Amino acid sequence: MVTFREAMPTDPTAAALLDQYFAARAEGFPSGRAYRRPTVDAAQFAPPGGVFLLLEGENLAGEPADVGCGGIRTIPDGPLGSRREVKHVWVQPHARRIGAGRSLMLELERRARESGARELVLDTHDAQTAAGALYASLGFAPVEPFNDNPNATLWLGKPLAPAD
Repeated sequence: MVTFREAMPTDPTAAALLDQYFAARAEGFPSGRAYRRPTVDAAQFAPPGGVFLLLEGENLAGEPADVGCGGIRTIPDGPLGSRREVKHVWVQPHARRIGAGRSLMLELERRARESGARELVLDTHDAQTAAGALYASLGFAPVEPFNDNPNATLWLGKPLAPAD
């Protein structure tokens, strides 16, 4: 079972998970291109326009531990109206393929919907095939690029129905 805890990206646990995320992104980046580590503006993840979550699960010893992170932030409106962008989704390797990443994405989607967003968007790189498969299974589809992220090759979006 996983739970979620709100934190700022500057929280020591969040910062450590983000360091792991950025290191893995750089390591898996296609040869011939340099990965550019972005600067994380913690204020963009502050409510009410955003949130950053820590995914609490179990470490390799089966003890409670933070095993992932991710956030949403407000970006300029798109064709469907208010948008939130998913950023920095990371799940430690031992917590993958057991639904932890899906749970995190669904929680971010729920929070985006509750904040009034009509569309959830993200960018990724086509070399991240497992992430791309997860996003597709959650209903994300290609959209026009909405930023100039030099690390991205795919821009995906998903319309959100209004919260009940």
